[in-house]
Amino acid sequence: MSDYSLYTLTDEHQLLRASVRQLAEDKIAPRAAEIDETSEYPWDVHEELKRNDLLGLHIPEEYGGAGADKIAHCIVVEEIARVCASSSLIVAAGKLGTMGLILSGSEELKKTYLPLVASGEAAFSYALSEREAGSDAAAMKTRAVRDGDSWVLNGSKTWITGAAVNTHFTVMASTDPSKGAKGISAFVVHKDDPGFSVGAKERKLGIHGSPTSEIYFEDTRIPADRIIGEEGTGFITALKTLDHTRSMIGAQAVGIAQGALDQSIAYVKERKQFGKAVAEFQGVQFMLADMAMKIEAARHLVYVASAAAERGDANLTLLSSASKTFASDTAMQVTTDAVQLFGGYGYTRDFPVERMMRDAKITQIYEGTNQIQRMVMARALLK
Repeated sequence: MSDYSLYTLTDEHQLLRASVRQLAEDKIAPRAAEIDETSEYPWDVHEELKRNDLLGLHIPEEYGGAGADKIAHCIVVEEIARVCASSSLIVAAGKLGTMGLILSGSEELKKTYLPLVASGEAAFSYALSEREAGSDAAAMKTRAVRDGDSWVLNGSKTWITGAAVNTHFTVMASTDPSKGAKGISAFVVHKDDPGFSVGAKERKLGIHGSPTSEIYFEDTRIPADRIIGEEGTGFITALKTLDHTRSMIGAQAVGIAQGALDQSIAYVKERKQFGKAVAEFQGVQFMLADMAMKIEAARHLVYVASAAAERGDANLTLLSSASKTFASDTAMQVTTDAVQLFGGYGYTRDFPVERMMRDAKITQIYEGTNQIQRMVMARALLK
């Protein structure tokens, strides 16, 4: 006989969703439009998430975190993104920044930094991309040279989420350019390390409340023991990190799409044309049905990929890329349809679907463009 409990979330997951949704509705949704309009980092939201122990959700219990599973983390990101994509990145980017430490860091490094992240005293950014090494990350030019008991870093990184507000950075740098990807290593850099600096904030289409900047290294000297894993394993760590976090971007996309659908349903029930509610027109009903169908499919794929990450399944790379790609494409289509359902009002900032459409676009781009994801999936299928 089938165990139907296999095909539903646990009671703990359901309770987590309910509590985070309440938090998001009460504390984050009323601020979402202002966060977008002012392009300021929402420190009040950050503190609320810290107070509710959501910043260290993914940190193992032995380092002071909640030790939550990956589906739980996706649920939290999804529910926050449903009302404010910028705020969801406080949780999502924190996991991205620390996943390399969790996967490859020495016990000493984990004991040094993970408890600080769990308590909210520290926050990590992930620094892989460069202006000339975006999709081709292995072509990075940032160098790290060993000098006695130190490493000296020179170069720059771009598109760094949270660079202006975070305290620590997981940085990929080439320690042996002759080896290409196999000559890349990972390091922990502090914001107050000498020679480290943060550039101006990028002026972006969406996620305005999440500051994105370049970071620079000018003879930045760090202790030798801040290397993550063995020398030359940094690129492998970077790829493993993305296997564990791409489904989280899928969760963010699902949340944005769900928020747009919820707003659309409420609007078409109230808006009247030709003497009846817009919701009564079959063409509108079909649009809503398609939106809901794709969101539900995306949500389930995200959870399947998250469960695969939890188990360490062999097909994780394929599922992780698939979940991110399908969910982000869904979010872009759903939010575009939501704007259409609102008509002229949807094109204004008076209603949230305009913001949601702008925010959705980045989910198709960061943590690997969807074109790169299709290459990753094909490679996994053909190897």
